[in-house]
Amino acid sequence: MISPLDRKLFRELWQQWGQLSAIALVVACGIACFVLMRSGYHSLNLTQRAYYEQYRFGEVFAELKRAPQWLEQEIAAIEGVAQVQTRIVADVTLDVPGLDEPASGRLISLPKHREGMLNDLFIRHPGEFPDPQHSEEGLVSEAFAKANDLKLQSKIGAILNGRWQALQISGIALSPEYVYAVSGAGSLYPDDRRFGIIWINESALANAFDLDGAFNSVSLTLTPNANETAVIAQLDDLLDPYGGLGAYGRDDQVSHRIISDEIKSLEVSATILPTLFLAIAAFLLHVLLSRLIATQRQQIAVLKAFGYSNGQVGWHYLKFILVVFSAGAILGVGLGLQLGYGLTQIYTDFFHFPLLRYEAGLPLVVAALLVSGGAACVGGLMAVRSAIALPPAQGMRPEPPATFRPTLIEQLGLQQFFSPAGRIILRNLERRPVRAGLSILGIAVSVAILLTGFYLRDALDWLMTVQFQVIQREDVTLIFNQPRSQRSLYDLNHLPGILYAEEFRMVPARLRHQHYQHRLAITGLPLTGELRQLIDRQLHEVPLPPDGLVLTNKLAAILHLQPGDFVQVEVLEGAQPKRQIQVTGLVDEMVGLSAYMNLEALNQMMREGRTISGAYAIIDQAQEDKLYHQLKQTPVIEGVSFRDALIESFEEISGENMQMMTGILVIFSCIITFSVVYNSARIALSERGRELASLRIMGFTQTEIALILLGEQAILTLFAIPVGIGFGLGLSALMVKAYDSELYRLPFVISRATYGFTTITVIIAGLISGFIIYRQLQKLDLIAVLKTRE
Repeated sequence: MISPLDRKLFRELWQQWGQLSAIALVVACGIACFVLMRSGYHSLNLTQRAYYEQYRFGEVFAELKRAPQWLEQEIAAIEGVAQVQTRIVADVTLDVPGLDEPASGRLISLPKHREGMLNDLFIRHPGEFPDPQHSEEGLVSEAFAKANDLKLQSKIGAILNGRWQALQISGIALSPEYVYAVSGAGSLYPDDRRFGIIWINESALANAFDLDGAFNSVSLTLTPNANETAVIAQLDDLLDPYGGLGAYGRDDQVSHRIISDEIKSLEVSATILPTLFLAIAAFLLHVLLSRLIATQRQQIAVLKAFGYSNGQVGWHYLKFILVVFSAGAILGVGLGLQLGYGLTQIYTDFFHFPLLRYEAGLPLVVAALLVSGGAACVGGLMAVRSAIALPPAQGMRPEPPATFRPTLIEQLGLQQFFSPAGRIILRNLERRPVRAGLSILGIAVSVAILLTGFYLRDALDWLMTVQFQVIQREDVTLIFNQPRSQRSLYDLNHLPGILYAEEFRMVPARLRHQHYQHRLAITGLPLTGELRQLIDRQLHEVPLPPDGLVLTNKLAAILHLQPGDFVQVEVLEGAQPKRQIQVTGLVDEMVGLSAYMNLEALNQMMREGRTISGAYAIIDQAQEDKLYHQLKQTPVIEGVSFRDALIESFEEISGENMQMMTGILVIFSCIITFSVVYNSARIALSERGRELASLRIMGFTQTEIALILLGEQAILTLFAIPVGIGFGLGLSALMVKAYDSELYRLPFVISRATYGFTTITVIIAGLISGFIIYRQLQKLDLIAVLKTRE
């Protein structure tokens, strides 16, 4: 049997279904964001850990020139090392059927026995390990195969140590080492069409590169509680005589680091956005319930006079809150699961796992419901408390009338410039400043979220424009298979289609400052270079100094360096000199981490002649086919990177992810904006129904009373827009912090169009809600309203 209080609850839910639906939608947005971000974070994190464990991903890595195979036993004897695997790795130029441009490939040797193999391979069916008796067979990475439509038994041309070799595909494979695969051509974004991994038999690769009985790469796993730093130091000592390039841990492995940064960004986003949405929903419900209780003072008093306890009355209004939040939570969980699955599909496109399983179990759903329930309690308990604390005798008396006094406009004598309706609007706003302030705050927060959604689009556009038009001006980057004399630049300039080439030198090094360190390649540029421009935050060109290091701001922050500080540079190739070099400047690049030096100074530090690692080049589009054909036949070219391909890859990876986030934020913020504006107007109508009806009887027209009600909301909305823009700037700054990774950083840039779109969207939401309220005013029953005792 339904109790009287429950019947009252159902009646009020039905009467205010429009307002409550709007609040439920805001709750749904918050819960959907929570489920979307948390499920994406959980799925990606769980898949990563399971894949690493099942396929024995290495924990320490090192590359070197050449070491004898017997050194493996000494490496295995290092304290803390659980397993060692040596191998041969070589970067080559590939000729892929159907691809005009030359592609880059990384050849990796396979051990004779697969059992217990580190960085083990997942092979798609059908497919199989290469036959040891067939040196031309190999496994190819799945992303590369898909991008070039390669099938089993397809053949790829490769230049192995100056000799052309046809490689036949025996299977499609995935490796935990290349979940995110990038080439060595200075790019942090994958180009699956032009860069692939190929695993072939160890004997075939050793014969091709004269490495019989030797290796040039090693992977380790560690025992539990092993000291990674000590293991790396001892490994470096063993490999230094053999041209070691510096060992590094899993945290510095490119693929792992980028995935981990994405997981961290998801975790931060899963905290910031749902908190904002649910805070708005709690605020709206608090305002609605507070005003509802204020209009039901006499009803509450009668209920208590008839014997209902404070607890029963409080539980009645608390159920009102929980019904709204439960409806929003159920809708939000369903929407969040769908969006989370979509986000997982996006990650599947550029993070190459054998299976990226979407994980959103019961604990996540329960957590979402608890979060929404907590927000409901926070939003409603203060309002419910006032209902519990109301004594019956006090509730039976009418609420004390408001204190009326001349408004500021009237004190200044300016009332004659306003119509009666205008004076009523100003009088009501000034006499209820707290209520007006709360309404402005609610609308302002929705404006802030909307601005942040548009900001993400602006930031992405600005990042691409600056990085790929201002900083990187070259059409193509060419990497030699080993450092060469500057005379090689003369040969490059005479290739067909090369209009202009500019040399650079890249030296792998470890930078140390205090107890901070980072491993990367120092790039040496000519003082008069034009194709790579160094810029500051204001996009002003930063001249390359004759001496010293120029670091990107992010790298300087990681190493806790400022201009004028000295950093220890440990070169990881050649004679491996160690130098203390002064940081002479900072540049504001938003993609990757970089350290720059004058090319001549870098050559002097390396104690080498005028040596270069490659060149940036501008090409003639009319002769690009001839150039591509020539590059495929040039053994000294190890890697080729195209700027257009980098832009395309950036748009597909960061752009698609950011566009999804932007779309979700814009849609959700539009819902919130409408909900806040509509609720504010609808509550004002319920509170002032008697007043408006009285004005109608006194002779005010329908349009005039609509102007009184909606004009007040319009003023609140107009005041809220600049306040919300201020909040939005702060929220956008938080998003800059959330998306501050080694892969890319978001600039704090907001276009004029964004301010305009934000303002127009809020105004449109206000007009729509105003039209709905105006329709309700037309249905106002004057007699019924005047009969009601408030």
